[in-house]
Amino acid sequence: MEFSLLGAAAIGVAAFWAMLRWEAPRGNAAGCAVSLWDTGLTAAIAGLFIGRIAAMLSAGINPLSDPGQILLIRSGVSTPAVAIGALGVFALLARSDLIAAADGIAPAALAGLAGWHAGCVTSNACLGTESDLPWAMTLPGSDITRHPVDLYAAIGLAIAAVLLAVWKQRGRPAAGVVAGTAILAASAVRLATEPLRISLDGGPVVLYALGIIAGMAIVGASVIGRRRATRTARPGGPSAP
Repeated sequence: MEFSLLGAAAIGVAAFWAMLRWEAPRGNAAGCAVSLWDTGLTAAIAGLFIGRIAAMLSAGINPLSDPGQILLIRSGVSTPAVAIGALGVFALLARSDLIAAADGIAPAALAGLAGWHAGCVTSNACLGTESDLPWAMTLPGSDITRHPVDLYAAIGLAIAAVLLAVWKQRGRPAAGVVAGTAILAASAVRLATEPLRISLDGGPVVLYALGIIAGMAIVGASVIGRRRATRTARPGGPSAP
């Protein structure tokens, strides 16, 4: 049985919990009617399950005829399927207050992703292309040093999580901007590190590019919406008598 992914998932959940805990006394998601911990954890578990099923199907394994493979986690999970599945489940569960919930959970979600990638590094199972840099790592039984790609991703995501949390607390951005920026940051970090990964097909570059576009679109729409609302609320604005 492969436990490395389970360990990475545990580190990700711990990082997610720690960020939520740190933000809680600082006015996180004020007025949000959704439990961020319960909703986020459920979405993450469902996303991992969906990602595992997708990985099994891509490997030619029928989950109906061999359901035990789901728990064995022998061939990993599909990262794109995890992301899309988790986002979809979260949107479904938080549909009553989606924007506030998305803004509230965004930094913690980035922290959780950072923990996940850090867990992959500690398992020594997610190294990339060859490298002669001082911090390059080797796989057990190998003398070839490689890029610790997941370490790069973990650092980038962790920095984005902290900066976004501080900005949310002090800058008070428009509703939806934090969530859009989180999607943009996560996609940009993964797209930047993807060339260093060992992959036969180049990785899900298109998915990350679409994530960047979607994040920018959400941020733009949120900023424009806030400006329109501000103009409308001013004396003499469109809503004034």
